Amino acid sequence: MEYGQSPSKTRPGLEGVSMSFGKMNSFIDIISAEPVKDADGFVNHGDTVLASVRAYFEQKNSTEKWRNMSQSSEVNALFRLRVVPDLELNSRHIIACEGKRYNIFSVENVKSRGMYLEVLAVSSDG
Repeated sequence: MEYGQSPSKTRPGLEGVSMSFGKMNSFIDIISAEPVKDADGFVNHGDTVLASVRAYFEQKNSTEKWRNMSQSSEVNALFRLRVVPDLELNSRHIIACEGKRYNIFSVENVKSRGMYLEVLAVSSDG
């Protein structure tokens, strides 16, 4: 390896994905709002934090990328995060980020590699 060269190359199939801790600068909580039974058998209605992770967060803007992602005009946030082991993220979950709550609209496995998830969400705070 020569001086100034990168010691590792990008893995094949991940050319367009450049997620690093530098880009994942937002902290999010993945929350389940489903009722949970406690040890005594009582049902608790409240939020249960399933995971607290770092994510890339982007608000909707008028760029061409957002115009092409016209699955729904109500989608106003994009999250990219690493896959959380033993957690199947779906539209029943809620994301809390920067004091706001987001209902998940869709979850996509980026490049079908099982490493990153791209989540489109709708702000529930208005």
